[in-house]
Amino acid sequence: MDSTIIIEKSVIIVAVFALTMLMAMYSTWAERKVAAWLQDRVGPNRAGPFGLFQPLADGLKLFSKEEFEPNTPNRFLFFVGPAIAMSTALMTSAVIPWGDRLHLFGRDILLQATDLNIGLLYFIGVVSVGVYGIMIGGWASNNKFSLMGAVRAASQMVSYEVAMGLSLIALLMMTGTLSLREISAQQAGMNWNVFYQPLSFIIFLICAFAETNRTPFDLAECETELIGGYHTEYSSMKMGFYLFAEYANMFISSTILAVLFFGGYNYPGMSWAVENWGVNIANVIGFGALFIKLCGFIFFYMWVRWTIPRFRYDQLMHLGWRILIPLSIINIMITGIVILRSEIATYLGF
Repeated sequence: MDSTIIIEKSVIIVAVFALTMLMAMYSTWAERKVAAWLQDRVGPNRAGPFGLFQPLADGLKLFSKEEFEPNTPNRFLFFVGPAIAMSTALMTSAVIPWGDRLHLFGRDILLQATDLNIGLLYFIGVVSVGVYGIMIGGWASNNKFSLMGAVRAASQMVSYEVAMGLSLIALLMMTGTLSLREISAQQAGMNWNVFYQPLSFIIFLICAFAETNRTPFDLAECETELIGGYHTEYSSMKMGFYLFAEYANMFISSTILAVLFFGGYNYPGMSWAVENWGVNIANVIGFGALFIKLCGFIFFYMWVRWTIPRFRYDQLMHLGWRILIPLSIINIMITGIVILRSEIATYLGF
């Protein structure tokens, strides 16, 4: 393999990792600011201007907190749980196209860590592994509340992964590819998938809330019932890993939503910008467009958290199995009929 490719991909991987960590860190600050705005409060304003150093203060606090462990026979798994949660949250960013390409040093550099032709399948697979971090952590904590939270999380995530996968089948029938890069390229010129698959988008959005354990789907860690849920027994940076994983998952799921349904890095007039301003400037603007879209989804996550109350568990299961899954199947059937409408009309003699 050419050494320049190794250097190029290494730089992109490090940049994506740094961006994910930075967004996860400052999402905690944004969450407090959004909550304060919705509740007519001030929010963090002591650590630095506008409270911008608050995430650094939180990180320092987590690093310096005392490490304690429960009396558990599964000490190794107790450590593995947060590691799995954090690893899967970071791995999903590998297949996301953050832009088209930059022309530097006489080379075209793709703004993507790796362009898998099964990128969407990779995303679903890695997300489904994330439940093991919660399950292992809750079970190894040797605490009945943690175990209840872990069981809730597992059943919730498995249930909503079915609806999420079915919602994407209709999208794949329309796009004909599993590559996130090709899906983004097909949406050039405001040809966004959300206009053709609105029901698929709504189902995927609801399932994304459930997969990230965000309110109103935070049954795995609801303080009013389970103390802190699956991470009750965790402290210091192991607790920090779980918290970071939640916000990293929120960032990645927001980016996936923007890529699949809102054109990703595409924006109106992008082809004109490439012709008149050059590839580099046009694609830097494209990255900015993707960033604005994903920040809009992150704000929506936070807005919903501080607006809608938590579901009861029977309501959560009812929504997943008896509403979203049937709707996904109906959407697949409608999409198939629309795609094959000419063949169906010919068969029926019209």
